[in-house]
Amino acid sequence: MESLNSFLPLIWFGILALFLFMYVMLDGFDLGVGILSLTSSSEERRGILMTSLSNVWDANATWLILMGGSLFGAFPLAYATILSSLYIPIMVMVIGLVFRTVSFEFRENSKNKVFWNYAFGIGSFVATLGQGFALAGVIEGIKVDFNGHFIGTTWDWLNWRSVVIALTLIQGYVLIGSCYLIMKTSGKLQETHFKTAKLAAITTLLGAIAITTVVPIFSQFARERLFQAPFIYVFSIIPILGVILVTLLLISLNKKQEKAPFILTILIFLLTFLGLALVVFPYIIPPSITIYQAAASPSSLVFMLVFVGFLIPIMLFYNIYNYFVFRGKITAN
Repeated sequence: MESLNSFLPLIWFGILALFLFMYVMLDGFDLGVGILSLTSSSEERRGILMTSLSNVWDANATWLILMGGSLFGAFPLAYATILSSLYIPIMVMVIGLVFRTVSFEFRENSKNKVFWNYAFGIGSFVATLGQGFALAGVIEGIKVDFNGHFIGTTWDWLNWRSVVIALTLIQGYVLIGSCYLIMKTSGKLQETHFKTAKLAAITTLLGAIAITTVVPIFSQFARERLFQAPFIYVFSIIPILGVILVTLLLISLNKKQEKAPFILTILIFLLTFLGLALVVFPYIIPPSITIYQAAASPSSLVFMLVFVGFLIPIMLFYNIYNYFVFRGKITAN
């Protein structure tokens, strides 16, 4: 039983990490395209951007719902504490997602599309901003008491470092959104997104450098993790690999390759995600509560594991099939 109590929280931490990565990767380019729609010079171009998402965006967002439900069931203490401490950025994210969802549907049947166009773009920007501030709040650490209950203030998540993290996430989503549009568009519109991808790659790299430099200085938790063996050896490799991947990305963009930039951007996201997971693990509420302290009962974890064991392959198959069916470029009518 003791080994089961140690094994199950570890499995569920991995499942939550999978759900979160799938959401960031898939809905990331989704939100990035929404932000890029604000810069479209014509309704025809904006229509192509919206059409490129029309058959995939709702499936992309499903991973966020899965992650929220799994967090509630597997780590109820973490669910309650994180929502209490990050209530405002999470509500900002939800409001942004609601705006973009409604505008996406209403735009198709509206004679005057201007309002819904801006609602979609601004909603995407606001949702990403909320996600960035929530991520910053977790990285900075959440103040809890001995029982793991939140004892901080409403605005603990807001500081200049969280602004840098949020803006960097926006640039990251613009980058993966641009790379997605390179695959889905052609002609002048594709050329435009080759340019936006180059710019976003540089700004994302600068933001990542700033975060990597600043966070250990102001966060004792991050500093202790980053400079403690054996993590110091791992974290010394990750920035080097990141710079190499960004360099390869810029080379592929200069060569006008269509698929390589998207693949390289996914690898950059994956590398960043692994770095963050190593910093946080085994804490589910940094820097105090571990996955073992916050986990639900073993019977609950086993019951959920059986259900999720069937659900994950179905979700993965559906996503792969969906992208296979709707592959190819989007052109104007």
